[in-house]
Amino acid sequence: MKLKKHNLCEAIAVHLVALFAAIATAAVTGPVDALQSHPDSKSWPSLFAADLSDAVYSTNVWSWAGGELSPKDKDEVIWTKQDYENFVLDLEFKSEPDANSGVIVYCTNPQDWIPNAVEIQLLDDAGPKWTNAVSNWKCAGIFGHSAPLKSALKKAGEWNRMTIWCRGQSITVLLNGATVTDINMQDYKSAKKNPDGSDVPSWLPRPLAELATRGRIGLQGAHGGIPTHFRNLKIIPIK
Repeated sequence: MKLKKHNLCEAIAVHLVALFAAIATAAVTGPVDALQSHPDSKSWPSLFAADLSDAVYSTNVWSWAGGELSPKDKDEVIWTKQDYENFVLDLEFKSEPDANSGVIVYCTNPQDWIPNAVEIQLLDDAGPKWTNAVSNWKCAGIFGHSAPLKSALKKAGEWNRMTIWCRGQSITVLLNGATVTDINMQDYKSAKKNPDGSDVPSWLPRPLAELATRGRIGLQGAHGGIPTHFRNLKIIPIK
């Protein structure tokens, strides 16, 4: 009788563990799959280790200080060593005045990344240098291809929350709670014109539709010598 009771308790315990795990998974993956709001990413794996041992970068450019990952005055990208496919990347960034940076995904050639990756633009839109920039250069759009659907950027010097959802050729970006980008790369078949008729920059000779959907993730350095700072970089795979 004691053995049966023990077996029953053990079975109940296993069931409860599985149930709680399912609830926890649903709590995390539910809003991530729909991307209706920023997810609770506190328990997710970090994109980069604290010692940057899982990164490819210049020690003269990138470093952690006070929980912030920042570049010095060079425009050199910090890359993951790992390739990623189908994922959600959650992060915070803070732009210095006139800063121009980016989050790079699906990169297949870090030595020649500009034509071989997708860049989610990070820009101080209100900075004097960028007030007249074309719309598909604005913050949280797909650089050179897709303008953000709305402006949700905070002032330079303030922290912004960004969630990037990448599943195959579908890319969705939330900025400070607002959906600002939602594209299918397959729609971008031309190397000269975007679907909305805007021009593709000449240094982006490969249509988005032809790019791979698996590759490195990178953060652009201090373009023009002006840094952008990052923190709370979290990532999780999705199906």
